[in-house]
Amino acid sequence: MTTSNTTTGDVDPAVRAELVRLRDSIDNIDAAVVHMLAERFKCTQQVGRLKAEHRLPPADPGREARQIARLRALAENAKLDPAFAEKFLNFIIAEVIRHHESIADDTVGATPSENRATTSSAGE
Repeated sequence: MTTSNTTTGDVDPAVRAELVRLRDSIDNIDAAVVHMLAERFKCTQQVGRLKAEHRLPPADPGREARQIARLRALAENAKLDPAFAEKFLNFIIAEVIRHHESIADDTVGATPSENRATTSSAGE
């Protein structure tokens, strides 16, 4: 049974309704992903301030390797391509490190009391 006529663009109403339902779900998931990423970056900003205050390096290769391995395992269990999950996490890690470097650059010239004020204002 043909459900659409590609010449006229007519689509079976049931197919159109299913597309709308699925696309609404996708839109909701996209919104949730954005909100989760925002929460994640709030936490990583606090980590960046703490690292800067204590003169710790912005990157932590050991932690990053453990996180990648962990995420790959989670992806496999979720039936998601682990290589895709790793690329996604590497993109996020690169952005986090960039933020940490920026925070460290901003903190280098600050006095210890200014550093504490910056760290304690992490109520984002």
